[in-house]
Amino acid sequence: MTLKELERIRAEAQKELAVRGVETRPDSELKPPRPGEVRVVLRNCGQIDPERIEDYIAKDGYFALYKVLNMTPEQVIDEAKRSGLRGRGGAGFPPGQKWFFARQAVASRPAPADGTPPAYLICNGDEGDPGAFMDRAVLEGDPNSVLEGMAIAAYAMGATQGYIYVRAEYPVAVEHLQTAIPQARRLGLLGKNIFGKGFDFDVDIRIGAGAFVCGEETALIDSIEGRRGEPRPRPPFPAVSGLWGKPTSVNNVETLANIPQIFLNGADWFAGMGTEKSKGTKTFAIAGKVKNAGLIEVPMGITMREIIYDIGEGILNKKKFKAAQTGGPLGGCLPAKYLDTPIDFESLAAAGSLMGSGGLIVLDENDCMVDVARFFMDFTQDESCGKCPPCCLGTKRLLEILTRMTQAEGTAEDLQTIEYLTENISTTSLCALGQGSVNPVVTTMRHFRDEYEAHVNEKFCPSGVCKGMFHYEILADVCNGCGVCRKKCPDKVIKGDKKEVHEIDLPNCIVCGDCYKACKFDAIAIRPGPTAKSRLPERR
Repeated sequence: MTLKELERIRAEAQKELAVRGVETRPDSELKPPRPGEVRVVLRNCGQIDPERIEDYIAKDGYFALYKVLNMTPEQVIDEAKRSGLRGRGGAGFPPGQKWFFARQAVASRPAPADGTPPAYLICNGDEGDPGAFMDRAVLEGDPNSVLEGMAIAAYAMGATQGYIYVRAEYPVAVEHLQTAIPQARRLGLLGKNIFGKGFDFDVDIRIGAGAFVCGEETALIDSIEGRRGEPRPRPPFPAVSGLWGKPTSVNNVETLANIPQIFLNGADWFAGMGTEKSKGTKTFAIAGKVKNAGLIEVPMGITMREIIYDIGEGILNKKKFKAAQTGGPLGGCLPAKYLDTPIDFESLAAAGSLMGSGGLIVLDENDCMVDVARFFMDFTQDESCGKCPPCCLGTKRLLEILTRMTQAEGTAEDLQTIEYLTENISTTSLCALGQGSVNPVVTTMRHFRDEYEAHVNEKFCPSGVCKGMFHYEILADVCNGCGVCRKKCPDKVIKGDKKEVHEIDLPNCIVCGDCYKACKFDAIAIRPGPTAKSRLPERR
């Protein structure tokens, strides 16, 4: 492949795209750009056929790689650093710095005499956060942007072999990668002597079994090597001794998809977006109680209020905003007073949460924060690799306590135990999974302690979520007798004539909540105390 050949393919593909148009697949998650969005990583998703490399080239694909191969690796690393790009996998470590450390490690070693690669570049596509689908969208919609980003990173650090680690639950992503890689090889954009510059680099796919812990880079490396994915103590860091003991850089899908655009448009262009310490854009998966959910890409520094109310169009069913859980299962739950907090690494950390990979779950007034904490603890406890006791055993004890609380069996002493466990788990766990697993519990305890106290002291769930801890009451001064609640009741325990105040037969009410959800006049209230049948198992 030469520059002229690449330019020829681009010209022909642009003409074909203009005639053919773009046949996009229906996708409820990735909608047309909304006001406030700036798409860099998602620029091609839905705009090209991901199974045609020519479409990617039509959008200036692989021109950044050609440009980079006419620079020195040191210049490439400096440009990446100058852009201010930070890793998008959660930790926010600058990829340029990773490449620098790896290149130093390669230079300090003799060249392998057995023909094995001197270093490795790994793309981390093990996206395991509940409600997150940013990496999947990129791998499905624009796989070549990741491949080009990998080639640039590999050149900078001195790697000749790359691996894309992608979860088996993403079959379409795997399929598109299996198409894109051979196409890139066919055109000489992967393989030997790329662009005639003496640079060799190839990519293979490794499919993960879906373990959340394999998103941690050392556990991911273990998995690629054929072992059970478990975090390793550091140092040594992967940049010094990673895959098969060689210098290794592990970069996230979104991180790598940014790289070609940085080198096409320049570091200053990228640094011109975002905040002083958090440059560029960030993809977010908005989920939960928000009208316009889905995938967005916005400049760093945008506020949660702008994301939820401007882009997301507000809370469903005219409910009140209660909290937003950012950063996936290891992130914190932030109440309404943080709505105007800028979304960047430093601001979220100061608020007690984190950026993570970009999940944002919106909660409304009907969500129980104790149950939310129990949900995330259930997830992280199940995903613990079991290697270190603080994470393996500590999260199990926390889950037991939170479960008791939601079943009206908690005690005041449990609150002290939670504080003791969260502090010890966060400070003594081996990896970020254990260290961050307590964040949902810590932040809900900090901001919604009254709900915890109601669960243990009054045996009452103020949000009406935890069964056996409350009942419903029709407010006589509000009810207008419309009859909607009576019609919705599955057990016909609501009595009352039309236009007259209705009443619930409490001894026979199973507290299913259908009447509460159906009432449009806020005439049904949640009251402490269970009914005779509310402790029965939910009907399937």
